[in-house]
Amino acid sequence: MKILVTGSAGFIGFHVSKHLLDRGDSVVGLDNFNPYYDVTIKENRNKELEKSSNFTCARLDLGDKDGVNALFEQEKFDVVCNLAAQAGVRYSLTHPHEYINSNITGFLNILEACRHNKVPRLVYASSSSVYGGNTKLPFSEKDRVDTPISLYAASKKSNELMAHCYSHLFDFQTVGHRFFTVYGPWGRPDMAMWLFTKAILEDRPISVFNNGDMQRDFTYIDDIVQGVVASLDRDGLEQCEVFNLGNNNSENLSELIELIEECLGKKAQKNLLPMQPGDVKATFADIEHAQAKLGFIPKTKIHEGVPRFINWYKSYFSL
Repeated sequence: MKILVTGSAGFIGFHVSKHLLDRGDSVVGLDNFNPYYDVTIKENRNKELEKSSNFTCARLDLGDKDGVNALFEQEKFDVVCNLAAQAGVRYSLTHPHEYINSNITGFLNILEACRHNKVPRLVYASSSSVYGGNTKLPFSEKDRVDTPISLYAASKKSNELMAHCYSHLFDFQTVGHRFFTVYGPWGRPDMAMWLFTKAILEDRPISVFNNGDMQRDFTYIDDIVQGVVASLDRDGLEQCEVFNLGNNNSENLSELIELIEECLGKKAQKNLLPMQPGDVKATFADIEHAQAKLGFIPKTKIHEGVPRFINWYKSYFSL
């Protein structure tokens, strides 16, 4: 197939693109290489993808409606995988307009381009953050998600509503994924796994929010890729679908820190802080729907995934 992957220089987009290229698909990767975090790692991910003759990089912003339309008209995609977004809960408190431009306007541009170019299926990234302050665990797709507690979460819930409208009105499939705390090689420098590893190696204190009383459903990148690719391929999906993609385990933050310490052979200096605005205390994915429809079975436990990340980190920085 010829597949558009937006956010191809991002963490999840890179891994999805690489998997598709490895199995023989043609991938056009769209990314604006924005400086939300160090652009160097985005450029290095892109260099890895450009090793394949079946990969084309389109340096383009989703907010550029004319540019997006021209790309769709030129390439005639078989399916679209929209993984580009302005990420980060805390950043949304200080840079709200970035989220509207990328996650709302940019997503609308993708929907419109799919509509007018007769793309039969759009797979896109939502987020576990749509569950907001829900306290019933595990989180199910059947739960109400109309009380987001960050603009990032609100933008992702908006994506789900917009996708539903377009599926209903214009007769193409949309498949959304609520990702749960994804980690692994080539990860994001703004996320806890990377921040903790970097700080411990540099003998700096780590910021531990809510005094460490936090639980997250840490999900290894290879498992996420399995779910995303299945949603590109599978027959028998409904016109509009939303799936949780998580590890179906909720790990305590203190246990994650202990595992990182063990892998690095160094103890962390901890700066204990209160809960931050927009954060939630716990996440935990009910994956029954994804198991039934996508054959999604996460295989990587955190005690396997964290060492893989740290080994990659040390190799990447020649430590």
